[in-house]
Amino acid sequence: MKLINLAPIFFAFISLQSCKYDRNEETILKGNVEVTVDETVLPLIQDQADVFQSKYDATIKLTPKSEGETLNDLFKGKTGVAILTRDLSDQEKNNFAQKKIIPKITNFAIDAIAFVGNKSSNDTLLSLKDVVDFMKGNGNSAIKGLVFDNPNSSTVSCIKNLAKVHSLPEKGVYSFRSNEEVIKFVSENTGLIGVIGMNWISEPTPNMIKYLNNVNVLSVKGLNSKQYISPTQNNIAEGTYPLARDLYIVNCQGYSGLGMGFASFIAGDVGQRIVLKAGLLPVRVPGRKIIVRDQIENTKE
Repeated sequence: MKLINLAPIFFAFISLQSCKYDRNEETILKGNVEVTVDETVLPLIQDQADVFQSKYDATIKLTPKSEGETLNDLFKGKTGVAILTRDLSDQEKNNFAQKKIIPKITNFAIDAIAFVGNKSSNDTLLSLKDVVDFMKGNGNSAIKGLVFDNPNSSTVSCIKNLAKVHSLPEKGVYSFRSNEEVIKFVSENTGLIGVIGMNWISEPTPNMIKYLNNVNVLSVKGLNSKQYISPTQNNIAEGTYPLARDLYIVNCQGYSGLGMGFASFIAGDVGQRIVLKAGLLPVRVPGRKIIVRDQIENTKE
């Protein structure tokens, strides 16, 4: 009689049951989810994930990527949840509709694109006209070089749209892999201007502080403006800074899972307070409760 080893089959069955159990056990406040994040706003989303995980039985894995890579992961189903610095275009929404997917899009904050220069330079002002001239390859631009985090990043897309060009200039453009590397490069090299997400300035990681101490955040004059405006929370709120942008969380999971819970958290009171604390502008300004008393109690004995 031939004996059959049932151990592999048994363990395979248990493994499949475990996977099924994990999926069924995922709720809006419990489980595991991977979120692809536009790298230019990573510090803010890291704070959001840390607080969310401290409150609930949930694990959120953040994967920072460029805008192009993030969108590609969404379209190919490599991620179900993503953080973007813009809304999906009509064409992108149609592409999802053809796959019978209706993304849930939540606007939760307003960020900005900031420019930084080496502190050895006395010039702390930048005209967007010079940026446009540089992007178009006009020789009369006052800019010697621009430093981006990635050729496919949201900052590149924004500046190309501003200049109405389809590609970057062949000369004077430097690109790296992250906003951290942009700041570090500009802090060590004079005459260049770094293009980064404001979040990396308002809430820097500990290892970036020494590099930020050696750069200036430039005040920017818009194409139709006469004033130079710095990228502060107040100026974004007043609508005077010319390169503000909305942040979105896009959920393509297709079910009520942890992605929906995380989106609700970010758009809720606690999440909006985290945005405010990070130096960005929340979509919904958190309320403050004021208690008016008729008399003051003396608690001293």
